Amino acid sequence: MDFETRAIHAGQEPDPRTGAVAVPIYQTSTYAQRAVGEYEYDYSRTRNPTRDALEECLASLEGAAHGLAFASGMAAATTVMHLVDPSRRVVSVNDVYGGTYRLFSKVYEPKGYRFSYLSAEQCNTELADHLGDDTALVWLETPTNPLLNVVDLRAAADAAHAASALVVVDNTFASPYLQRPIEHGADIVVHSTTKYLGGHSDLIGGFAATGDAGLAERLAFLQNSLGGVPGPLDAWLVLRGLKTLGVRMRAHCENAAAIVEFLQGHDRVERVLYPGIGEHPGHDIARRQMDGFGGMVSFLAASEDEAVALAARTKIWTLAESLGGVESLIEHPGRMTHASTADSPFATPGTLVRLSVGIESAADLIADLDQALRG
Repeated sequence: MDFETRAIHAGQEPDPRTGAVAVPIYQTSTYAQRAVGEYEYDYSRTRNPTRDALEECLASLEGAAHGLAFASGMAAATTVMHLVDPSRRVVSVNDVYGGTYRLFSKVYEPKGYRFSYLSAEQCNTELADHLGDDTALVWLETPTNPLLNVVDLRAAADAAHAASALVVVDNTFASPYLQRPIEHGADIVVHSTTKYLGGHSDLIGGFAATGDAGLAERLAFLQNSLGGVPGPLDAWLVLRGLKTLGVRMRAHCENAAAIVEFLQGHDRVERVLYPGIGEHPGHDIARRQMDGFGGMVSFLAASEDEAVALAARTKIWTLAESLGGVESLIEHPGRMTHASTADSPFATPGTLVRLSVGIESAADLIADLDQALRG
């Protein structure tokens, strides 16, 4: 079945007892057992029917055999990091979400884990030179957050696997509608389902998918043991969001292309960062491994003061963190989502503005940006 059909039907057969077309919200913590030790469900931290439906559906969309839902994107990342033993090394693309960098540098590094950071270009051309016997895992984002750099997933996976390292890809920016990293060699895909998958800025959630049965078994054990699972309502909200993911992503991409064209011609914009631009250094890779260029756009203003000021002058664009909802958001990464990287060697530029392009009228969005840019 095609993507849009699976988004609506995978894991979502009508309820066998009532015929309900929508998956019920199983708002329960415990379940009656048929006899001692005889049950399909026993406790909702371990399994819940609403969560099961989400895990089956989203795994299908990612082209993965196994999926596990979590209470947040960071809960998913934390659980995946429990696959790595202390003293082992993680090699990460340096342009990562600020919360991921905070997790690595403030939580795991003090415990003896070691981290190396490479640019997207280094990941594409010299990753093998930075991998050794101590490397357990390669952590990637593509497009990256917030600079929208592109990593060649197949090349990175080949290099990592030659060094017996796992490859984890945060696919939040692209969503499985535009990119499916497992098809390009990734071992594990993670998401903040808060973003495009939920799509309506009304939930917090995370996800991990894999095609490897052994990894899936270990992650399921960790999911249950660590307990960072979503409640049934949040699982249901993500499942509902998935039904319109294809429609929404097409609108996000279409609007983003219009915004990029406008920004490229604006005299108050120094540079536009978007993989759909022909001169973007990762454009050819993005064309090869993505089915569209996404709804995230970043650009450089003339100064940091101007970047901060214009982000506060918009009226339709909401000044807020997060991304991927139907409404358009604007933010200053250096002082908002990526403030935790401010003291790192790869702090985001102070002049950077990040846009999450929603599905409103493109003409209205452009007019609002124009007045904000002009002050």
